Amino acid sequence: MAKLRTPVTSRDHIQGPEDAELTLVEYGDYECPSCGSAYPIVKRIQEQFGKRLRFVFRNFPLSEIHPHAESAAETAEFSAPQGRFWEMHDLLFENQEQLSEALYSALAEKLGLSQTALLQALEEGKYKDRVRADFSSGVRSGVNGTPTFFINGMRHDGTFDYETLVLALREKVARATP
Repeated sequence: MAKLRTPVTSRDHIQGPEDAELTLVEYGDYECPSCGSAYPIVKRIQEQFGKRLRFVFRNFPLSEIHPHAESAAETAEFSAPQGRFWEMHDLLFENQEQLSEALYSALAEKLGLSQTALLQALEEGKYKDRVRADFSSGVRSGVNGTPTFFINGMRHDGTFDYETLVLALREKVARATP
């Protein structure tokens, strides 16, 4: 079983308490259909585990097969310094079939972000290094497809349906409890 080589830090996009007993890290691609299927599953898991779970999302755009994955990841990263990463993350997955600069611009407007600044950031590749850093950390951890999940630092090699992920999370808690 592969280990998460890059530990979770404050530079990550995190939902949930720092001291949560469970940390679920997802390496994802906004254009990947499987990641789109995993998105509502992760939401359900977050609801079920509440404050016992910390969720981390890292970009892993498979640009060779998903031409909009990189720009979508950069759009999410553009939203982060303005405190809107998670809102943009959700909107990108909820509009996955329509990824384009026109959509990014509309979503930026919806979130009260500057469309002009977003388009300029995309044109200049302002957040490309941030996205590539996530991607590289995934490669170092053995990620070769999306979505790839890590639970408390260990790769989850099973399926990512709701029941299987919940069972894997519960097993981690059971093993950690003396």
